[in-house]
Amino acid sequence: MNRRNYQKELDKVLEGLDRRPSLLLHSCCGPCSSYVLTYLCTYFDVTVLYYNPNIYPPEEFDKRAAEQERLIAALNHDLRNGNPIGCAGDEPVMAGDAADIRFIKADYDPQEFLDMAKGLEDVKEGGMRCYKCYGLRMREAAAYAKRGGYDFFATTLSISPLKNAEWINEIGEMLSDEYGVRHLPSDFKKREGYKHSIELSEKYGLYRQNYCGCIYSVV
Repeated sequence: MNRRNYQKELDKVLEGLDRRPSLLLHSCCGPCSSYVLTYLCTYFDVTVLYYNPNIYPPEEFDKRAAEQERLIAALNHDLRNGNPIGCAGDEPVMAGDAADIRFIKADYDPQEFLDMAKGLEDVKEGGMRCYKCYGLRMREAAAYAKRGGYDFFATTLSISPLKNAEWINEIGEMLSDEYGVRHLPSDFKKREGYKHSIELSEKYGLYRQNYCGCIYSVV
C-alpha cells in the first residue's frame, strides 16, 4: 500500500483556493509554528490557538506561550513595515501579501492531560499516549474552529521529525467529519520545513525547548 503524501494533498488544497479562507491553527510552540506561519499566511487569515495542557511544569507552559506571542508580534511587525519574512531561498512574504496573524492563549489545565494519560504513563514516547495527546489538542482546535466559524483547522505538530504525520492527519480527518470544519492536510516537515523552523528560530531568537512538553518527556 502506498503511503499518502500529505504535502501533495496540501498543495492541491492551496492550488484550489479562490479566496483567503480563515484558518484556526493549533500550535505547540513558537519554534514549530515559525515556518508554518510564514508558509501559510499568504494563503489564509491565520489565528493561532495555543492550547497545550500537556506541558509541564506551569512555568514552561507560560514560557512557551510568551515565545509564541512574541514571534507572532515580530512577524506582524515585519509584515506591516515591509520587512520580508521567511527563510533564505524562499520567495519572501512581503507587506500586502498577508493579513495580521491573530493569537489566542487558551486556559491551562494540566489535569486534562493527566486524565487523558491515565493508564498510559509508562508507554514509550511516540506511542499511544502521544496519539491521544494529539487528539486532545486537535479536538480543542476543531471545536474552537466550529464555534468561531473558521473555514479550516490544522496543527503545527507534523513539523517535528518525532511526530507521526499519518496519525495527525487521521485524527484531523476524523474530527473534520465530527465537527463539520475542513481539516488542512499537512506534513510540514517536508521540503525542509523542520530545517527552516530552526533557521527562523535563530532569526527571531526563539527559545527552543529540549523536550516535547509533558512530564513523561522531560529530559
